[in-house]
Amino acid sequence: MLRWLIGGGREPQGLAEKSSVQTIGEEQLQNPYTELRVLKGHQDIVRFLVQIDDCRFASAGDDGIIFLWNAQTGEKLYELHGHTHKITAIAPFSSSDDTEEKTDLIISASADRTLIVWDCTSGRQVQKVSCFHSTVKCLTVLQRLNVWLSGGSDLCVWNRKLDLLCKTSHLTDAGISALVELPKNCVAAAVGKELIIFRLSASKNGSEGWNVLEVKCLVDHQDNISSLVSVNDLIFVTGSHVGELIVWDALDWTKRASECNFWDSSIHPDVQPEIKLSQSPNETSVQHLTSNEECVFAAVGKGIYVYNLQMKRVIACQRAAHDSSVLHIEKLPNRQLISCSEDGSVRIWELREKQQLPAEPVPTGFFNMWGFGRANKQANQAAKKMQENTPMYFLELVGDLIGHSSAVQMFLYFGELGLATCSADHLIILWKDGERESSLRSLALFEKLAQNGALQLTL
Repeated sequence: MLRWLIGGGREPQGLAEKSSVQTIGEEQLQNPYTELRVLKGHQDIVRFLVQIDDCRFASAGDDGIIFLWNAQTGEKLYELHGHTHKITAIAPFSSSDDTEEKTDLIISASADRTLIVWDCTSGRQVQKVSCFHSTVKCLTVLQRLNVWLSGGSDLCVWNRKLDLLCKTSHLTDAGISALVELPKNCVAAAVGKELIIFRLSASKNGSEGWNVLEVKCLVDHQDNISSLVSVNDLIFVTGSHVGELIVWDALDWTKRASECNFWDSSIHPDVQPEIKLSQSPNETSVQHLTSNEECVFAAVGKGIYVYNLQMKRVIACQRAAHDSSVLHIEKLPNRQLISCSEDGSVRIWELREKQQLPAEPVPTGFFNMWGFGRANKQANQAAKKMQENTPMYFLELVGDLIGHSSAVQMFLYFGELGLATCSADHLIILWKDGERESSLRSLALFEKLAQNGALQLTL
């Protein structure tokens, strides 16, 4: 039973009816989030949550306001006003140098074509820039170089005080939609269907000048790139609106997925090594990617997919993980995943190994094990051999968090402090471990009674 603690809870309205295939009963034994706290303040869709430290985070969205929150108590720390239109990107940045102490900063971009740097300790503006000809769509921080990057119609490089160091010439009207840091002072930028590699360099003559140079343009995707993720210093991954997932070498920017299983690989050995995750034109978009050292976790349409980097194949999936598109997915430190959706739900999954019986029939074609791809005899034999030699996994639904009344945009995981979610219903919800919170309240009461002398021990 969920307990509403802060902000006046209400019954979710307008939620889509749950799929009969993926449901979970009221007794969710593996779901610790039995308490929730509703945080109010935003007046429009809340699209972004960014973690500042172990117990603070910021929220932002279409009302142009940024709130700073305490993840433990739900206390509103600051309300930051400075933008006049919706927030389009936000990023945290902790900086320090030889003369200054560490400073926790966040930078925000808005449809009002401004950038603002905020001090998270004081809630004050550090710097504001209003020199853009178009909206900044993405922000990233290069910690190795201690600089910011903003992506829109141009790629701009800034220091932490928002002094413009250098910029590219106008790219396209579509502009840069996503950025990811690569080794050797490089970044990968998604510009429509293209993946452009830029290299940054500081001037060698002792001045403060910087240069940004386009070094390669990769045109392997068939549709716009919708998601980027860096796995480590050797690998990064891209996903597109038509369900393509490509694994790239982060050093020489070549494909590393050349031996992946894809449609008709035995018939077309020279085909480009994209991994086609979904076939339906309405459910193909890769909305979000995350990873650990072993796997990439992809939100594709209504489903979630687990792609193993060493095996170079999908090892588990739930094609109907939610009733609407999955907008965000994260891997927890254990074997669990969390996903959120346009249907207003947040779900917890556990990746488990499936015991394969020797006599179990093998589906025709590897991808037909997940319900897509075309069958052929050679593909069937390859899939059978793969099934016999490698373990299979499945995703089991272990928790279903219903509290929002509209699309859940994203979430932050704070370990024992719980989970923060934001939604189009203008709310932020802190999901708490009910047993832990109850123990903390009991301990606090015990200490208070002891301090007041009201606690008497009897033998």
